[in-house]
Amino acid sequence: MRALCGKVPYAAAAAVLAAVFADPAAAAETPDFSGFWGRGTFDFEAANSGPGPIRNLIRLPSGSSDPTRPAGDYNNPILKPEAAAIVKQRAERAIAGVTFPDPSTRCAPYNPPFVFAMQLGMRFLQQGDEITILYNQDDQVRRVRLNGRHPDHVTPSWKGDSIAHYEGDALVIDTVGIKTDAQSVVDRYGTPLGEGAHVIEHYRLIDAAVAKKAQAEYEKEGGRLGGAMTPDENYPRGLLLELTIENPAYFKQPLPVVVTYRRTILPWQEQVCAENPNNGYAAATSPPIPKADQPDF
Repeated sequence: MRALCGKVPYAAAAAVLAAVFADPAAAAETPDFSGFWGRGTFDFEAANSGPGPIRNLIRLPSGSSDPTRPAGDYNNPILKPEAAAIVKQRAERAIAGVTFPDPSTRCAPYNPPFVFAMQLGMRFLQQGDEITILYNQDDQVRRVRLNGRHPDHVTPSWKGDSIAHYEGDALVIDTVGIKTDAQSVVDRYGTPLGEGAHVIEHYRLIDAAVAKKAQAEYEKEGGRLGGAMTPDENYPRGLLLELTIENPAYFKQPLPVVVTYRRTILPWQEQVCAENPNNGYAAATSPPIPKADQPDF
């Protein structure tokens, strides 16, 4: 009896070890993405290869983008003709000083991938079966299921249906079922997001010096927003988001882009949108900013 009992733990341990070595990801510790991550520049950084993201036609004297006036380059070769026409129309409005509707100007939920182009501050809440992502601007929230699958029939929603899993030191989030209308956009330039959109996010921790250099380089292109981020110079890690945007209705091919974050010590801020009379969003045309005619309590 003792000999039999001695064999059971060994067999169980051998099974566990076999599973671990068969799946290297199982042996890795879950990466810790906790903390407040930030950046000081809007829009997407270019990936090392592939087509580049839409850039701003309006430049500052320094040569960098004017982050306050988004007029997209409608000649970007990734755009299908119908998408180029929409971006051109919205660029002409921006150059004329007229705001076009997007989730930010309309105080609406930020759809992926627009949320990554617009948001400057974020934090993760990593739980056993779910990851909650908080975004600073307009108090946006995303909920992502861990180790799940997309339903066979997804009802489109503003944030889409997001599932996630860990691959070694990376967190991978897969999103489909994003609601599409005139407000559903890829970026701040009003690049339209159409039916069949598919967004894949890869997050991983990188060396802080690498993140600092990447942000400094990108600020030459994107333009820095003063006071948008106060980095923690003593924190040893940065956060890299590698993003693939599949937008078959409007893109000729998938678009790979990057967003680099650093740990920030800037306090989390509450930012009121629709109820704030000083936000200036009323300059945008229809649809109207949401409002309640009567309290719901």
